[in-house]
Amino acid sequence: MTKRFALPDPLDGRSFTTKAAEAIGVPRSRTRASDLSLPSRGIRVPRRSTQGMLDRCRPYTELAPGSFLSHTTAAIIHGMPLPQWCNPESVLHLSRTAGSPAPRRRGVIGHRLALQPGDVVDHHGVALTSPARTWVDLAGLLKLEDLICAGDYLVCSHQRSFGEVKRAIIPLADLGHFLDHRRGLQGIRAARDAFSRLRVGVDSPPETLVRLMVEDAGLPRFDVDWPVFDPTGGIAFWTDLANEKYRTCIEYDGAHHLTPEQQSADARRDAWAAELGWAQVRLNKLDLRQGSAWVTAKTASALRRQGWSG
Repeated sequence: MTKRFALPDPLDGRSFTTKAAEAIGVPRSRTRASDLSLPSRGIRVPRRSTQGMLDRCRPYTELAPGSFLSHTTAAIIHGMPLPQWCNPESVLHLSRTAGSPAPRRRGVIGHRLALQPGDVVDHHGVALTSPARTWVDLAGLLKLEDLICAGDYLVCSHQRSFGEVKRAIIPLADLGHFLDHRRGLQGIRAARDAFSRLRVGVDSPPETLVRLMVEDAGLPRFDVDWPVFDPTGGIAFWTDLANEKYRTCIEYDGAHHLTPEQQSADARRDAWAAELGWAQVRLNKLDLRQGSAWVTAKTASALRRQGWSG
């Protein structure tokens, strides 16, 4: 048996091509060792690698000149939230421009895309579709609610009285301009429908899903990322969703709300809400699992206690 030796730094811990290995003197026998998996022809991956999506995909673009990452693969690299069925380990999306042959390789879904300037960007040496173009391409794959979750992520920005300033990956107006100047793209109609329901300031997909449930049920409008003021005009607390007319707010408690520090902050917020006459609807993942009827019933009940006639 050939004795295994550590791979040199450019290759260690990340996916690489056999061509790149040969170029720096790694013998072919080493690239056939059992500590490397062979996901596709000419590509090797260390079995214990903890690399990110970008490094995993880099060899695929190197072996397909003129190609670029797209669809859910590009979305993951841009950080967009995706539904659970989008398993990044099962398949990669790789594209070329229209008129070129679509990439064909094991573990790859190939596409041919008509591009305009700026649709493809360089991300640490790897070509992939821009955030805006990626979002439009997702419209051909995702349900409307999942597309809105991804869009809310892209346009999210806020400057609160605490924490760091959050800047949008794409300002809402810029994304709208992008859609206005794209014709004939697959998914463009669904993307425009989703765009009309995006809101700036949403921090997580569950918050988006709750908002959509409330809107679809025909309940009074809730604004996102809303400051609640104390009698002196100062900000008492910020809430995920708020209807100021009926002084009702919705809070989605994610996993970070389980820490002692966050629970203490939540207790202060609860006390402020009660003192200021606001009704709170506190939701978590178990509420979302119950479905829209459950969430909207809890919200409607709070609104009625605050004077909404229904």
